[in-house]
Amino acid sequence: MQSVGFRNVREGDRVTGFQLRLRMPSYRGMAASLIDGVAVRVGNLVDVPADVPLWTFGGRTYTLQELWDSDGVRWQLDEAAVVTVPFEGGLPQGVHEVSIELRLRMSYIPEEHQPSVYRVTKHVTLAPDGGGEPFKYGVSLYSFMTDYGTVLDLETSLRAVADVGATGVEILGEGHIENYPEPSTQWIDSWFALLEKYSLEPTNYGSWIDTRLHSRGPNARPMTAQEGADKLQSDLRLASRLGFRYVRPKIGVVSSDLIPDPIWTESVERSLDLAAELDVVICPEIHSPTPIKHPVVDDYIGLIERTGTKHFGLLIDTGIFQDRPIPLREGETRETRPPFLDGIGVDPADFKDIVQYVVFIQAKFHDIDDNLEDQQIPWRPVLKALKESGYTGYLSSEYEGERDPWRSIEHVRRQHSLIRTIADSLG
Repeated sequence: MQSVGFRNVREGDRVTGFQLRLRMPSYRGMAASLIDGVAVRVGNLVDVPADVPLWTFGGRTYTLQELWDSDGVRWQLDEAAVVTVPFEGGLPQGVHEVSIELRLRMSYIPEEHQPSVYRVTKHVTLAPDGGGEPFKYGVSLYSFMTDYGTVLDLETSLRAVADVGATGVEILGEGHIENYPEPSTQWIDSWFALLEKYSLEPTNYGSWIDTRLHSRGPNARPMTAQEGADKLQSDLRLASRLGFRYVRPKIGVVSSDLIPDPIWTESVERSLDLAAELDVVICPEIHSPTPIKHPVVDDYIGLIERTGTKHFGLLIDTGIFQDRPIPLREGETRETRPPFLDGIGVDPADFKDIVQYVVFIQAKFHDIDDNLEDQQIPWRPVLKALKESGYTGYLSSEYEGERDPWRSIEHVRRQHSLIRTIADSLG
């Protein structure tokens, strides 16, 4: 049972039921006429027998009887079946405990032992059905780290982004672009085709200025400002080529509170003309343990004020608002890990002092429970402060919790459900 695809379905203005996606649990694909049905239970709301749900393969929907009578319809091993359960009014928003009992008939197993029954129970978040104004919603593919390249590829990642109703997608240049920094024309064509297929727009492009690039060995030396500018400008050009509006340079730091290497100023200023030519905004990240009221932020704002540029701004990572600790991981102690992982608890009200310089927000989070309660980030005061300050741009999910397979997809769904619900309640 997949998280992707769990949604209410409509016929005109009516919500008539809900859908979920099932992967073939056997080791082979098989004729759809061998399906003996699927019983579905959703908490105390829905409990339907195996002959009720409808099945969709290849864009065509069938009753169970129609599958039994069919020839040539197959449930392929690599194709998820879409199961539709009629349920007038649909399911309420939130996390649901969904149980299925899937029945398949195997011809090579004696009849008295058939059907083969597969039972699964899973907590799944219903895809948000719009809402969440005044903000726009996106997802960073960083959220799927460790899933990406193993259980997800570029297309399945973008499909998961679109499935929560997001319209924007962030990538990491060095993490998601094939043959970075020189992708093939074929890859670029595929990138734009996927954006069109899933109705997504590129938002923020993550890049790096590795100031310690040559910090070891007898020829060790510091990075020069021109080298930093060259690296930044290379990413500006590539980001623009891929349709991105914002570029976040992760600049090497010289202190534990993330003061950037002194070359940052000259490297950025040498790149402002190109950023203006490409109409791309350079936006370094304000990330824990750096609070809003800090010399780093003052220096970034100082550059904007001094140059009058419209192509440099601030990117806020909502991890700065974390006010409860992230659970200790195996082998960690409070003494052996960075203190900021307990949260630096920036007052969301501080946001209003810098909102005029903020161009993008990465909605960092770690863990949201089955009751849609975030265990580290106080979303209601954060979203209230953003709205009252007049911010209407992107909230782009950046999941940084446990990296068990598929967990990131489910938690991104939870976050979108949670923050859209809160945003709608702010009035």
